[in-house]
Amino acid sequence: MKSKLVRISIPFLTGILLSISTVLHAQTYEILLKGGHLIDPKNKINEKMDLAINQGKVVRVAADIPASSVKKVIDVKGLYITPGLIDIHVHVFAGTNKEQHYMDGPNSLPPDGFTLRAGVTTVVDAGSSGWRSFPLFKKNIIDQSKTRVLAFLNIVGDGMGANEQDSTDMSPVMAARFAEYYKDDIVGFKVAHYNGMQSIPVDSAVMAGKLSKRPVMIDWRGMPPSNSFERLLMKHLRPGDILTHMYHAGTRSPTAPFYKEALVDQNGKVKQYIFNAQNRGVIFDVGHGGNGFVFSQAIPSLKQGLYPNSISSDLHIGNMNAGMKDMNNIMSKFLNLGMSLSDVILKSTWNPAQYIQRPELGHLSIGAEADIAVLNLKNGDFGFIDSHGFVLKGSQKLETELTIRAGKIVWDLNGRGATKIESK
Repeated sequence: MKSKLVRISIPFLTGILLSISTVLHAQTYEILLKGGHLIDPKNKINEKMDLAINQGKVVRVAADIPASSVKKVIDVKGLYITPGLIDIHVHVFAGTNKEQHYMDGPNSLPPDGFTLRAGVTTVVDAGSSGWRSFPLFKKNIIDQSKTRVLAFLNIVGDGMGANEQDSTDMSPVMAARFAEYYKDDIVGFKVAHYNGMQSIPVDSAVMAGKLSKRPVMIDWRGMPPSNSFERLLMKHLRPGDILTHMYHAGTRSPTAPFYKEALVDQNGKVKQYIFNAQNRGVIFDVGHGGNGFVFSQAIPSLKQGLYPNSISSDLHIGNMNAGMKDMNNIMSKFLNLGMSLSDVILKSTWNPAQYIQRPELGHLSIGAEADIAVLNLKNGDFGFIDSHGFVLKGSQKLETELTIRAGKIVWDLNGRGATKIESK
């Protein structure tokens, strides 16, 4: 028997395809964010867009998504939809060991109480744990938190505690081994608060970074003239390594044994080697903290074209109620210092995702995990305090209305996603 060929007309085929498309677009969404202005720097979106979520993923982004077949429609008109914020400098290894400070100690904070309310869905603990203490950190904090918690592993085995100045406990090999074993959790390595005549901590951390192909974050407390700030940036750090606390005021006199050099000189000029370091690929991170951000450094730096690559908080117990407060407050400072909202969002989402080598984060692409912040840009008369108690008056302030983590509402300031009651 001969087979028969069936001719299908173009109009008929087109009809079938349109029907399939209609079915796909009519699928049930769990959450629809409707009427907001979407900023997604990776995908170069900065306009009014709706966003649909299903099964914990971003499934559709379009100018006008029909509200039919949607379980929960959330009106976000007048608000900004952004990727969940990524804070790459926090201390969240909270515990009760008073002798250990940030490592399982009282100086660190539990993440969920201080992140989600500010639209932060991912944090990177900056060296609170070392390879020896990391398993406890993972058990007590990482595995128990709604916030995605990653880590820069301290080059000191114990972490940021009583022994954080002990150069004999800095093992690049052990740090790299733990980073590989806990590859889903550890994104790099951290040098914290070291005062010393030599560059052993930085070189040890960079060696661990080379062994595991991960970046290093540096918080350099002080250095002698023989081991200058310029040498640190130009000789010891690699492209992709991160200098945090970029707007620190500097400490002590240049003639003192240990001196933390500032970006801006006494004449208000950004030192040329700072620009050179950024141009060669060293990442400059805000790391606000309790003593890491002063307007006398930030204002002239921004005016001269030195912008942060990433915005971070250095969240810990010493700054949560001080000038830092939270990520929204820091982002607002940069808005009032002249940065655009889209640039502030870029440096709080997609940029840090790339620096920690997690390109699956920090954007709202179709199929991405639905980590989302819905922000309200408020106009008014506001004041912003730096680490030395100086205030900058501003007219704009960001506030988080809604935070979604993996498709679930985890912060809802004004009940936009809650079930409404009928008044009698």
